[in-house]
Amino acid sequence: MFNHLNRIQTFIAVVDCGSFTRAAERLFISKAMASIHVKSLEEALKVQLLIRNSRGIILTEAGEALYRDFCEIFIYIQSSLENVSDSHRSLSGALNITSTTEFGEQYVIPLTGEFCQLHPNLGINFYADSSLNDLVSDRLDLAIRLGTLRDSELKSRKLASYDILLVASPEWLQNNPLRSIKDLNTAPWIANSNLQTPTQWTLCHKDGTSTEIRAIAKYHSSTAIKSMAIAGLGVAILPEWMVRQEREAGKLIQLFADYALPTQDITIVYAGDHRIRLKCRIFIDFLIKKIKI
Repeated sequence: MFNHLNRIQTFIAVVDCGSFTRAAERLFISKAMASIHVKSLEEALKVQLLIRNSRGIILTEAGEALYRDFCEIFIYIQSSLENVSDSHRSLSGALNITSTTEFGEQYVIPLTGEFCQLHPNLGINFYADSSLNDLVSDRLDLAIRLGTLRDSELKSRKLASYDILLVASPEWLQNNPLRSIKDLNTAPWIANSNLQTPTQWTLCHKDGTSTEIRAIAKYHSSTAIKSMAIAGLGVAILPEWMVRQEREAGKLIQLFADYALPTQDITIVYAGDHRIRLKCRIFIDFLIKKIKI
């Protein structure tokens, strides 16, 4: 029985990682041993689980069924073991988290330092801008995301909300005066390349009316939008918390302050197992309590 569990663990790692090499690195075994484990499992079950080709690996129907059933079982076992180990909230091991670079530097990392003082036996690994797929393939525990989440089978909790603002540099605004909200449709925009429709927005006036903006982006970026706006390249939409200091210093000006953009959520995402690990749950509760936007 133990050998079968060991082999199934290797099989799950191969599927998660997409290759025998990466699975072997995760499990601290050789690539040859990983291949032997999967081959032995197939022989014991008398069915092919993986199809190997030049582009990688493909799950057979039997392989999909085995992966679906046992992946959930192994996550549950790991969660149970960690919860026993972490009894009385004496957290240990490692917590792997990710967020955007800017939000991580301003909020997550400072709060992580405070959290580690409360739990000195817990190690924290922080990764900037990792994709949600990494929650499975690289065994990240938590991912903090800003804005609307795309459809996902992953579970999530809301941490907080924040406002987003239309901004531009005073130099750009002086050279490109905006006399009407509709002038935004023809202005050069600095678009967030992470969004599906970064220049299409509904702006609500404080009197209750709304205006649709359908602009065209001249520039695109995912991490340098604020710097590009300060440099005078055009109009940008940025979180209020991100441009607070720049507005106070006069480097950026809020455009059409009588109009509001949709409030955005800060969400923490985790793998959809039966029982969220204790260290994850405690860290999430800590962030909900501490994050003040």
